Formats: sequence, structure tokens, C-alpha cells
Amino acid sequence: MKAHDGIYLDGAWRPAAGQDVIEVVDPADEQVIATVPAGVAEDVDAAVRAARAALPAWAATPPAERAARLAALRDALAARKDEIAETVTAELGSPPAFSQAVHAGLPIAVAGSYAELAAAHPFEEKVGNSTVFHEPIGVVGAITPWNYPLHQIVAKVAPALAAGCTVVLKPAEDTPLTAQLFAEAVDEAGVPAGVFNLVTGLGPVAGAALAEHPDVDLVSFTGSTAVGRRIAATAGAAVKKVALELGGKSANVILPSADLAKAVNVGVANVMSNSGQTCSAWTRMLVHRDHYDEAVELAAAAAAKYGDRIGPLVNAEQRERVVGYIEQGVAEGARLVAGGPGSPRERGYFVSPTVLADVTPEMTVAQEEIFGPVLSILSYEDEEDALRIANGTVYGLAGAVWAGDEAEAVAFARRMDTGQVDINGGRFNPLAPFGGYKQSGVGRELGAHGLAEYLQTKSLQF
Repeated sequence: MKAHDGIYLDGAWRPAAGQDVIEVVDPADEQVIATVPAGVAEDVDAAVRAARAALPAWAATPPAERAARLAALRDALAARKDEIAETVTAELGSPPAFSQAVHAGLPIAVAGSYAELAAAHPFEEKVGNSTVFHEPIGVVGAITPWNYPLHQIVAKVAPALAAGCTVVLKPAEDTPLTAQLFAEAVDEAGVPAGVFNLVTGLGPVAGAALAEHPDVDLVSFTGSTAVGRRIAATAGAAVKKVALELGGKSANVILPSADLAKAVNVGVANVMSNSGQTCSAWTRMLVHRDHYDEAVELAAAAAAKYGDRIGPLVNAEQRERVVGYIEQGVAEGARLVAGGPGSPRERGYFVSPTVLADVTPEMTVAQEEIFGPVLSILSYEDEEDALRIANGTVYGLAGAVWAGDEAEAVAFARRMDTGQVDINGGRFNPLAPFGGYKQSGVGRELGAHGLAEYLQTKSLQF
């Protein structure tokens, strides 16, 4: 697997100051496929200095020109679509079809959306006797996760560039090869030197150095709530803006009037997508007690069909974590109706698609994010009970509501404490704001709301 042996700094690939490397492992067969530099604080500092030096010229670049660079970036990514898909499959373990459609296809669409927004956004507006300017916030430190490696990069870097910001990216250490492909595309798109910089490295070293750097104006982080808290505390001490997209424990609420079979089957598919490694997955299925047994039977049958259709988890630690949750769920009284903790293959970090029934709201598997192909099914008495359960976690990232009448589903969804709700299987919209309530994060990504995160406001009165 192709890999650069340096970091992308000030428009060129350069040797890292750190001498250590990160081994990239194929989670399907546990084999090392490449190595990349393990950047250190010195590398991060050099990247931030390059971004700071490039900021005045890029911020002054007309929005139409920034839009043109983003359109070129979209085209450069599209030209690499097959290579991107193959790389994500190799370092994340995603099945090839899913890598092609989602891991490669979605970021291309998002990059294109920001090319359009950069050209059309009102960076200047009249408000009474004032002229209001929306200006770039400055140097952005982007720290991205491994579960959707390219999508999360594009969802941060594209709006930052559209806003006129410069960026230092620290990608997840499990999936750095995809980030290197992105840097190649940035270079090909003609983005000026220093506007985008890439430092591969470990989170506690390079990631912490980036989050704590005094010359970074905004930290955009996607990952665990625990790390997000630390970043928020550090940023708070420096009065620095953060955008945090953190954990989720989303509820899939199936009201009595819903098409039960459709709701259950789509719900299972949602949880198993990307091997369950999706922060917005509907990992809690809430079903009325009168339909509960039928829903459990349907979910178990649906999960069984995914046995050889999902990929592995990203690494051994993640597999151990997910297996531990399954075992804890059973120990606390959940009933295993599909899958289980045993490994379905001799090699690779695989976990069987698992369904836990008789889950109660206070159980660990109903409260904590598992991040694997594990569905918990809970019963409720009436709508108020369903709402109490749905809102009964520290998270509020996403969710779903199913009902025979759309208005009924919407009325319930409006009462959910969560940032995004799909009604009767509504399709993902890359232009809609994505982000959470409560401990699921601060700020929004995607579309115009995502662009606004990277802007600050100045008003002139006349």
C-alpha cells in the first residue's frame, strides 16, 4: 500500500522531526500494510506556523477563487475515487461496495457542496445602519477520527477553506493513508502552500500539541466524549473556540402505527452499517410492548443476514471493547438473540452482528456508546414512556421515528433532545446541519451551518 514517509507541510512532503513511525494494519487479516511518520510537537508547531503565515493571503482571496480551488479539490478526489475506496477498505476494513459508495462518494459530494457555498455565501450583509462582515476565524486545528476517515476530513477542511481559514490536520492514526490521499488532492487542486498542512501522529502527542497550540484559533474535533471534554477544557482556558462532534446513543422509536417490519429491518441495517462504527447509529430500538416479541424476532432474523456482509472493527482494542459490552449486557440481564461475543473468523477483528433483547434503560448497553454491530431492543408502555427512554441518556446526536402518519412522527421527533432525526427512513442529507445536543457535542457540520462554524462576525455602523 502506497504511503508517504513525510508530513505535508507548507505545500510539500517533508521529513518529520519525530523518528518513530505508525504501523498501519489491515483489520481484516491483521497484517501491517504501511508505515507513516509519528509526528511530534515540533512538527505540529512547524505546520501551525506555515498555516499562520499563509492566512492573510488566503483570507483575502476572493470567495469565487476559493470556490474554484474547492471545485478543483472535488475533481481531484473524484479522479482518485477508486484508490480512495481501496485504501479505506485496506486500512479500515470496510467492504468494497460501501467504501466506494460512502467512504469515497460522500466526501466528493460534500467537497462539491462547499465549492458552491463558497461562491454563494453572503460574507457581507446589511443590517439596518450596519454592514456585517463574516470573516475567517483564523488557523484551524482539525482532529479527525478513523470511522469515516475521508468524510470527516472533508467535513472540516472544506468549510474551513471556504471560509478563508488555513488548516492543520491531524488524522486518526488507524487511517492515515486516506489522509495522505486527501493531501495529494489538495496539492493537485492548486491550494496555495501553507493553507493546508497534514501531520500524522498519535493523539496524545500530535493531537494534544495541536489542540493546545496557542496560535490555533479554532479546534474542530470528532471523537470520544472523554477526549472532547479535555479539548474543551484546554480551549476554555485560552478562550478559544471549539467545534466538537462526540458520542451518540441514538434511539430508533417505532410507534404502534408504524410499519413494523420495515422499521425493524431499516433499523438493523442502520446499526450494522460500517460495522456499527457510526456515532449516529440507532443503537437503541424502542418498541411498544404489544409489538415487542414480533420486533425481536424480526431483528434477530435481519441481523443474521449480515453475518458475512460486514467488515471487521478497526483494531484489536476496539474488538475487545465491543465484546466486553456484549458480555456485560448479558451479565446485566439482556437476552442474546443474535450474534454474541465469540469471534466469527479465525483472523481479523470481526464481531458477529449482535442483537440484545430485554434491555432496560438503566443497563450499560442502553446508556454507553458501544461503537460496534450491537443493537439493544427496549420496550415501552406508551408515548410518554418512549420519550422518557429516548431522552434518557447523556447523548443527543441522532435518532429516528416511525409512524403510520407522518405528522405523528414529526410531533414525537420535535420532543426528542437530539440534533438530527430521520422520519420514516428519511435519507441522509449532506446539506443539513449535523451535530448533537447534550454531551454529543458543540456546533454543527455540513452545509451552511458547517461553514458558519469557521466564521467570526464584525459589524460596522454608519
